[in-house]
Amino acid sequence: MGEPENTKGLSPRQQKYFATARASLETETGKTMDEWVVIARTCPETKTMARIAWMKDHHGLGMNRANMVMSAAFPTGSGWDQPEKLRAGVWSDPASAAIFEAIERAVTALPDVVTGQRKAFTGFSRNFQFASAKPLKGGQVVLGLAVPTSADPRLAPPKAEGWSERLKSKLTLTSPADLDAKLVALIRQAWETS
Repeated sequence: MGEPENTKGLSPRQQKYFATARASLETETGKTMDEWVVIARTCPETKTMARIAWMKDHHGLGMNRANMVMSAAFPTGSGWDQPEKLRAGVWSDPASAAIFEAIERAVTALPDVVTGQRKAFTGFSRNFQFASAKPLKGGQVVLGLAVPTSADPRLAPPKAEGWSERLKSKLTLTSPADLDAKLVALIRQAWETS
């Protein structure tokens, strides 16, 4: 039998991290996930980040654990468990979707790539995230790469993009034709470091 399908778009390293975090929750806090869910459901807040802050402030959980507990207590139905739904929402503009599809073809031509769909972007990982694509207004896409800006004069440093801090550069693409041989080589360079 083969390995189970990775429906959440997590790299093996990310899967191990989340499994370890969940397994150590009871050991380190003295409460099971089910007990934390009961506590979480007493939260008076209604917005995700306010709920996480409440859990941190009132119960001392760190950001990742608070997020994990709140996600279990208040599933949204549009999270990582439904990547196709997230993808349809992120890539709804036909012009940016065409650019994204060109990026995706180049990236997934490389071996061992895990595609992780998130609420605002699509990330690509092997062991670590090496590239991300995020739609911009006007049918454009910003591509983040795990290469230094010095790798190509078109690259700029990212500014609060919301993706992995490993991505050290970005480039705005205005059409699928912008994905030239040099950019494909930069994607491969980023992949090699992951």
